[in-house]
Amino acid sequence: MIRRSFLTALLGFVVMAPVLAQDYPARAVKIIVPFAAGGPADIYARFIAQRLQEGLGQTFVIDNKPGGGSVIGTDAVAKAAPDGYTLLMMSNTHTVNESLIPNKPFALMKDFIAVAPVNYSDLVFVVHPKTGFNTLKELIAAAKAKPKAMNYASSGPGTPYHMAGELFKAMAGVDIQHVPYKGSSGARTDVLGGQIEMMFDAVPTMQQNIATGKLKALGTSGKVRSAVLPDVPTMAEAGVPGYESTIWLGLMAPAGTPRAVVNKLNAEVNKIVSRADVKAEWAKQGAAPMNLSVDEFTQYLRDDIEKWARVVKLSGAKADQ
Repeated sequence: MIRRSFLTALLGFVVMAPVLAQDYPARAVKIIVPFAAGGPADIYARFIAQRLQEGLGQTFVIDNKPGGGSVIGTDAVAKAAPDGYTLLMMSNTHTVNESLIPNKPFALMKDFIAVAPVNYSDLVFVVHPKTGFNTLKELIAAAKAKPKAMNYASSGPGTPYHMAGELFKAMAGVDIQHVPYKGSSGARTDVLGGQIEMMFDAVPTMQQNIATGKLKALGTSGKVRSAVLPDVPTMAEAGVPGYESTIWLGLMAPAGTPRAVVNKLNAEVNKIVSRADVKAEWAKQGAAPMNLSVDEFTQYLRDDIEKWARVVKLSGAKADQ
C-alpha cells in the first residue's frame, strides 16, 4: 500500500512537471545580483531581465545585494524557495570563491543548479594619467623598483578584477597592494579620481573613460586584442607572456528548482543571447554571448572552479587581501 502511494505520488510529479514549466512564470521573478549597481553583472542582469520579461510575459525584478565578495546576496538565493522565482546573477567571482572562501555558508555546486550562461568580456588594465605610465613595461619596472608603493583597486575579494590583479602580480613578479571595495563603482570612482593608481575593469564599462582620456589603457586581458579597443595591446603583448583573464556572467537557481523550469529558463536565455541584434549590441561593448545547455554550463562551472583554484594557489591570494 505504501509502495503504491509512493509510485502514485511519483507519477503525479512526473506528469505535473511539464505542466509546471508550461505555467511558469505565474508571478514576478526576482534576480538577485550580489554586486553593487553599475557594474557588468548589474547592467547585464537588467538587460536579460527585460528580455525575459518580454519573452515570458511576467515581471523580472533586479535586487542588488552586494557585500562579502558576493557571499551575502548569494546566500540569500541559496536560502530561497527552489521554485524558480528567485534566481542568482553570478560570475566567475563565484567559481573563484569556492577556493578563496572555503568556509562560506553554501557550496556552489551543492546548493545551486546551473541555469544558463550569459556572456563574457575581456578586462582592461587602466592607470590614472598622473602616474605617467604609457606602457605596461614602464609600470612593471617602477613596481619592481619600489615594491608595495603602488595600489590597485578591485570590486572586492574574489572578483574577476581582484583575481586579474593577483594573476598579474604573480606572472609579472611585482608587489602592488590590493585595495578592495564593496563594488566596482566605488573602485572605478577612486581610480578616476586618482586616489588609486590602477585597476582591472570590464571593457564595456571602461571604454568611454579610455576614449575621453580620463584613464590610460595599458593592456587587455584576452588572447587577442579587443575589437572595441584595437589599439590597446593584450597583456601578453605588452609584457606578461601567457596572461589571460576574463569576466563571464550566468544565471543559477537554488538546488531543487524543478528541472523543467530550469530548462525553460535555459532555452529562453539562449534564445536571447542568440539574437542578431543582441550579438551586435554586445559586440560594440566588447562582450560576447555564451550559449550552453544546462549540462554544458554545469560542466563549465566545474572546470572554472578547478582553474581558479590553481590561480588562487599560484598567486597566494587571500579573501582578506
